[in-house]
This record gives sequence, C-alpha cells and structure tokens, in this order.
Amino acid sequence: MDFNSMNSKFKKFAGEASTVFNRAVQFTEEKLGTAEKTELDAHFENLLQRADKTKLWTENIKRATEALIQPNPNQRMEDMLYEKLEKRKKDRMTYYETLGNCMVDAGHDFGPGTSYGNALVKCGQAQIQIGNAEREFVSTTINNFLTPLYNFLEGDMKTILKEKKLLEVKRLDLDAAKSRLRKAKSTTTTQQEGQSRDDTVAKAEADLRTAQSEFDRQSEITKILLEGINSTHAHHLRCLNDFIEAQTKFYAQCQQYMTDLQKQLGSSLSTSE
Repeated sequence: MDFNSMNSKFKKFAGEASTVFNRAVQFTEEKLGTAEKTELDAHFENLLQRADKTKLWTENIKRATEALIQPNPNQRMEDMLYEKLEKRKKDRMTYYETLGNCMVDAGHDFGPGTSYGNALVKCGQAQIQIGNAEREFVSTTINNFLTPLYNFLEGDMKTILKEKKLLEVKRLDLDAAKSRLRKAKSTTTTQQEGQSRDDTVAKAEADLRTAQSEFDRQSEITKILLEGINSTHAHHLRCLNDFIEAQTKFYAQCQQYMTDLQKQLGSSLSTSE
C-alpha cells in the first residue's frame, strides 16, 4: 500500500471520528440543556407518534392472536424456533381432536351397541369435526392475518426505524454545524487573525449548508415512509376483516356440529327409553 493511499484512508478515518465526536458532544449538550435543538414540525411529529403506536399495537395484537390460536406457551416457543430455523412445524392434533379420539376409543371399548358407548362415539366424532374446523381457522388466521402483521413489522417498520434513526443522526450533524458556525462568528480576533477567522466562518457556513441539505433530504425520505402508514392501516383493516370472517365461519361450523349432535343424542335417548 503506497503512502498516498494510506494518507487518504487516515484522513477519512479522522474525519469520520471527528463527525462521531461532534454528534456525541451535541447530544450531551442537548441533554444538559446547553445546546439548541432543531425541532420537527407538528405534522411530522404526529406521523412519528402514529408510526410508534402502529408498531406497538401491531406487536401486541400479533402476540395476543398467537396466544389465541395456540394457548400453550411451550408449543408457541417451539413453533417460533421452527420458523427461525425455516423448518416445517410439527403437525399436532388439536385439543378437540384429542378429546374426540379419546371419546371414540372409549365408546368402542364400552360397545357402540350400548347407549353410553354409542353416545361417546357420536360426541367424539363431533369433537373431531370441530378440531378439523379449528385447524382450518388457525391456518386461515396465520396466512391472512398474522403473516401480514409479521411482514409489516419485519419489513416496512424496520425500514422506518432505520430511516428514523438516520434522521436523528442528520439532525445532530445539523445542530452541531449550527453550533460551530455560532462559535466561529462569536470568536474575538485580532486584525492579523482576521483572515484566518474569515476562513473558519466560511468553512463553517459551507458545512452548515451541506448538513442542512442532508437533513432536508433525510426528512423527506422519512416523511414519505411515515405517510405510508395510511396504506398499512388500510391493508391491516382488510386482514382484520378476513380474520373475523374466518372466525365467524369457525363458530358457525361449531354451532352446526353441536346442533346436529344434540339431535342425535336426543334421538338416542328416546330410543333407549
């Protein structure tokens, strides 16, 4: 590696270190109340707050829905592990199917020709039907409701957080540049030092223009992403409707299975009497 290349890399490293130091100083002085801070306009602040609320409640709704379709926390953790490893989750019987199979086995053991055994078989078959309906409901909920929420949190929301963090960096750079310009202008100098002071002020003004331009550009990028939350809410509303439709279908199936079962059991009781 030649000397010029090494010198260029050293200057780049020194410049980056100086920038990080200036940000740290600006951040510390703001916390101490000894430095001015560029404030975002009210509309921008509202967009930021809405994005934060969207992230918070999307995470909470996702967690609560996962608990609804899989109440067992250990099995939820196991499913999450399979997802992280990108492996197919284990197929499990639902609680309804487990109960149904138990009843059917008991009914056959007692004898399907007996009133009790026959009733157990019929009840077990109904529970298995409910279990199958629940399996379909869970699958639909994952595909049409949970997956879009997960994709938003892992995709658009992470992008927003990244750009929001970068905006804060650009804001610190801007305020640090403003502070350096104020200090350069307020410095008292002798006549002999006048030229050097003018050069310092000119450089500070150029740095401020660059920092302002980068801040404005990052503000616009972040604002566009934040305004995209409107589309996110519209999409999540459609997903919510899909979830309610699936839930309505599931409960209607359960009611039909139970109504049919009651009729069968009633008929069996009349026959046994």
